[in-house]
Amino acid sequence: MSDMLSIQPLTPEEFAPFGEVISARPETMRLINGGTTERFHALFSPEVTGEGARVIVNIFRGQPRAFPYQVGMMERHPFGSQSFSPLSGRPFLVAVSPDEDGRPGRPQVFLARPDQGVNYRRNVWHHPLMAIGEISDFLVVDRDGPGNNLEEFFFDTPFVILEPHL
Repeated sequence: MSDMLSIQPLTPEEFAPFGEVISARPETMRLINGGTTERFHALFSPEVTGEGARVIVNIFRGQPRAFPYQVGMMERHPFGSQSFSPLSGRPFLVAVSPDEDGRPGRPQVFLARPDQGVNYRRNVWHHPLMAIGEISDFLVVDRDGPGNNLEEFFFDTPFVILEPHL
């Protein structure tokens, strides 16, 4: 039998064990360009390790998930962080798990607003991109370089997410 997962709002406090929420927070704002531009400064810090590694910027185009959705696996990146910032003005789901002796624990699911992104810290268990409703583009910052920067774990019994209430 599958275990149901609840969806909670994405907040910096609840997401802190897994990384940073990326949003235009007033406390990070600085005026630049003669006062004509608001710069929201240092919203997250990409992590990369390994000789020859570099930070890269990508666009991912996510297909919407069908609900109820089964979370059957989690992944993590041992050599670098990975961030997702929505470009299509759509909310999306974020599923993360605490590490329990080298494997993911029970997932937590967050509903990210269209004005929020996330930065998964290096080695944080997370589910791959979960667009909802329609095809959505994301600006993704992650690591490129030598070494296998992907570890996957498949649950014996999947967890289930019911359709989010938008």
